[in-house]
Amino acid sequence: MPSIALARKGIRLTSREAKELNAVRQDILSVNPSSLPFVQQDPWHTGDLLLQHDLAATLERIAEQGRSGFYAGKTARLILEDQQRAGGLITRTDLDSFHAVWREPLRGWYRDMEILSMPPPSSGGVALLQLLESVEDLDLKTDDVLSVPTIHHSTEAMRRVFADRATYLGDPDQVSLPVGQLLDTLYIRERMKDAGHLATSSSQVSAGLFPLDESEQTTHFSIVDQTGMAVAVTTTLNLEYGSKVIVQGGGFFLNNEMDDFSIKPGVPNTFGLVGSSANAIAPGKRMLSSMTPAIVSRSGKTCLVVGSPGGSKIITTVFQIILDVLTFDLDLSAAVALPRFHHQWQPDTLFVEQDRFHPDTLEALRQRGHQVIERSPIGRVDAIWISEDGQLFGAADPRGDDHAAGF
Repeated sequence: MPSIALARKGIRLTSREAKELNAVRQDILSVNPSSLPFVQQDPWHTGDLLLQHDLAATLERIAEQGRSGFYAGKTARLILEDQQRAGGLITRTDLDSFHAVWREPLRGWYRDMEILSMPPPSSGGVALLQLLESVEDLDLKTDDVLSVPTIHHSTEAMRRVFADRATYLGDPDQVSLPVGQLLDTLYIRERMKDAGHLATSSSQVSAGLFPLDESEQTTHFSIVDQTGMAVAVTTTLNLEYGSKVIVQGGGFFLNNEMDDFSIKPGVPNTFGLVGSSANAIAPGKRMLSSMTPAIVSRSGKTCLVVGSPGGSKIITTVFQIILDVLTFDLDLSAAVALPRFHHQWQPDTLFVEQDRFHPDTLEALRQRGHQVIERSPIGRVDAIWISEDGQLFGAADPRGDDHAAGF
């Protein structure tokens, strides 16, 4: 009901939201017969009211009818009419046969903390647990959180983990995934043995070997209620405003998640990620994502709820927050505001946030052989820290319009 009310009564645009809608104006106009309510005659300004009556009606149908309020009835008819008008591929059979799947979260450990995160077909949980295990035995505590050794060793772990991701991960309902072996401590430590003082060329790094007989539009929010119940939710359209196609009369955008499949081995997607046959396009198959909502607990009590948008950078962003808070004992707000870096094996590039790192640090990393490129902000974290005495501390990323609040 709150979402329906916001859609019907409208929301006041922030300056960032107005700027983003203006930036995609022509893209939306080019693929929609009617672009209301997201495009108006004049450019959007801060404080303008965005009314979404069609979306409110769609949400009401879902509230009243559940799954049938979207995949059947009027909403389904609107989707199919749009598909016929635009020459799309979605059919009535597709809508009838699709069902959300409930999966058990991945569970792993980092030092004395239990980590819960998202299982395949998201790669996020597997990659996060691999990254944490990769650096657990390193004496990072003696280094500054953004020291050259810390960034270097974390980057070498990222390089190997994303190589594994590209080769082994996909839809668990259609492909046999060696998740247990990927998370095996001995396997991960063996992968890190050749990570020395200098950067490893990604051309020399491939996925690990073992017997395969295994027995940038994303939104995240973190919530903890008065009873201690914690929820970490990440949801995505893939790119900003998805495909830009609005279901006429439905008031919502269609995603462009097909980009998360591997088109063919070695060919990168929009985020530069490459994949293998495990994530190849197939009928009824779910694409591999990078969503990494995480809940961390110590002695059975939740202490951290965290997640982020950012495509492939989600994984490394959540990894850095957990590392900064649990290894370097940073205050959560300080950790969320800290400069970030990212490596994903291919391309062989260490991305760092522009104008956030000391020039001497960047030069030292280049001296070690890293191909350092400065870029726009990485990730947009929303997280909650729960102290041992039960106090809650929210941290919203200054990189966006995010906001932390208690009720």
